[in-house]
Amino acid sequence: MSDATLAGQFFDAAIDLLRRARDEEADRIAEAGALLADTVASGGRLFAFGAGHSSLAAQDVVYRAGGLALMNLLAVPGVVGVDVMPATLGSALERVDGLAGAVLDTSPLRAGDALVIISLSGRNALPVEMAMNARALGIKVIGVTSVAYASETTSRHSSGTYLKDHCDVVLDSKIAVGDAELTVDTIPAPFAPASTVVTSALLQAVVATAAATLADRGIEPPLLRSGNVDGGHEWNGRVFTEYGDRIFYRR
Repeated sequence: MSDATLAGQFFDAAIDLLRRARDEEADRIAEAGALLADTVASGGRLFAFGAGHSSLAAQDVVYRAGGLALMNLLAVPGVVGVDVMPATLGSALERVDGLAGAVLDTSPLRAGDALVIISLSGRNALPVEMAMNARALGIKVIGVTSVAYASETTSRHSSGTYLKDHCDVVLDSKIAVGDAELTVDTIPAPFAPASTVVTSALLQAVVATAAATLADRGIEPPLLRSGNVDGGHEWNGRVFTEYGDRIFYRR
């Protein structure tokens, strides 16, 4: 099998997943977008969290040209990316009971805010407890996960529950357990993950919906522009000034 054929198969698989997410998650995308718009309109703040590679999609909606300026990254030291050494530490920390509570207690999150939690499996203690504790504090939670894991794996949280069980809105990425789209007889392991592609697309669709919902209500959505276009820095400066008390990545 040629490299080109495999590349095409991956694109086909990713496109199929994106189509499924568009068609099957349309109602949840609308609901999640309305939730973010409600939060912005009522003076709340927006946060996104993901551990390991799930953090990539969270980072993609923070301080993003064309994105909502109010989206802040809820960072947990050691689990944000693969820059921690050893890289396996992040995976281990995801399974630590009680870590989510400590993170929320020392974060700026408060009742009336919205938190997007991204976890492909949704089975580890950190995302499960993050959702449970956040809702107990009066924070709205949007979960982005693969619902398939809840029926094909065992929860690693003492409650036996998954991220999907503790959210106001759940977006299903449709990713198969194992997150690998390709198999070849000559390669002993499945490969070519698509979760980042699909999860990022879902979140950008939610942000677009939130912006449109705010505009429909007569509220200018607090969007950022690229700093690489003329007038971009001036535009962003105005947004930062107007919403400075709800933006935490500039402090």
